[in-house]
Amino acid sequence: MQATNLSSITNDLIASYGNTAKNVINAYRAGGDRMVDFLEQRWDSAFKESSPQLTAEVRQNALNAQKVLGSYYAKGVAMTTEGAESVVDKFVKFVAEGVEQVAANASRFEEKTGVTALNQLALAAVPAATAAAKLVTQLEQKSGELVSKIAGDSVTAATIKRATPFKQARARKTA
Repeated sequence: MQATNLSSITNDLIASYGNTAKNVINAYRAGGDRMVDFLEQRWDSAFKESSPQLTAEVRQNALNAQKVLGSYYAKGVAMTTEGAESVVDKFVKFVAEGVEQVAANASRFEEKTGVTALNQLALAAVPAATAAAKLVTQLEQKSGELVSKIAGDSVTAATIKRATPFKQARARKTA
């Protein structure tokens, strides 16, 4: 039955949507990381400026607060993105299994009844599904390029900074 071809095209389409969703999640993650870097720079600048006016105890408390808040923010970004990726993975798997089950049930229905209307419908839908799959693949590719731009894959040695508490918290989470 042609529905298996339609189901494989549909599964490819679903997987491509899943990859696009993961690209969006990765863009959020990269944006969160950039926000952490920005906050670090602002914190360091403000702390350096005000540090001479603070007592040793207040300076230590401020540094501890930075570590704690940076750690919470980094953990929050990591947890939300990991959770979102898990949901996307499970959803794509669930929907793909559903498509396969529908295709199998359609084949059994045609075998039992001798009615080939579903096969004809599948034949008619294949060109449209193929065209949609091409468009979705392009969307997936463009979203991947966008993530690369947001993440700044062309990072140069001049932009690399020292390891701060925010970055250390992120590194601990990913390790």
